[in-house]
Amino acid sequence: MRIIDFDAPFHRYLTDWMRENAGRFRNAEAMEEQAGEIYLRFINRRADWLDGRTPADYFAAFEDADELVRALAEYEAAGVSVPELMLSRIVQLGEPSVKPLLALVRDEQAGEAVRQTALNLLIELDTTEPMDDCFRLIDRAEADDALAEVASELLQNLGAAAVPGMLERLDCANEHALAIYLDLLCNFPGDERIYTYTMREFLRRHDRRALFASLLSRLGDARALEALGRVIQMEDLGYLDYLEIANAIEALGGEPGARDRDFTGDPYYESLARMQ
Repeated sequence: MRIIDFDAPFHRYLTDWMRENAGRFRNAEAMEEQAGEIYLRFINRRADWLDGRTPADYFAAFEDADELVRALAEYEAAGVSVPELMLSRIVQLGEPSVKPLLALVRDEQAGEAVRQTALNLLIELDTTEPMDDCFRLIDRAEADDALAEVASELLQNLGAAAVPGMLERLDCANEHALAIYLDLLCNFPGDERIYTYTMREFLRRHDRRALFASLLSRLGDARALEALGRVIQMEDLGYLDYLEIANAIEALGGEPGARDRDFTGDPYYESLARMQ
């Protein structure tokens, strides 16, 4: 497959269209509302740079999922944006795309961006096959791990099918992986381990109190009220933590008390104050 930049011709087409039609619209926002229609015209318009074919027809002609998935990495290596039409075609091909996409996800020599793209396409394909791969990616997660975040989205998409595997990993998960698993598991309350680990992390992870307070709220277990009520009185509490804990207490049927503490100097509080 040739590496073809579809963005540049579209931007030229869009620029020409806007120049020719500027007088028909009140403002730029009104013109932008036509972007979807303009794109459809572009992909269904015969192009010299595609030997007379339309962009839509160009990718529709590809039947080999392996070839299209290989092209993902080739586009990234060439520094060219992957055409949306190619991504759509990979999804349209369905099951034959799963195996090559999984191979790309597992290729640690491939760039992180293209592996994320492969995971996102697997989400669209709605398959359970990447589940173990997602567990491996999350188990090795570090702070701000974009690949692990996409893996968590795929597990979320799988719903209850992913719950047993996540529960098995709670005992040995690092702190980053544990936060990801608990965030997902709190959508499926019922197993005592979910509450136990979430409460432990709320009391232990002072840097993530807001997150774990929100998870306790989502679990809906009133046993959390005692610990939440104790922590909300601590003097070292930041404004964001305070808000999330107060909201969790209210959601669980408790009373957080007066919200008149002085958080002057807290970065989050000050940023909100500047916006008002």
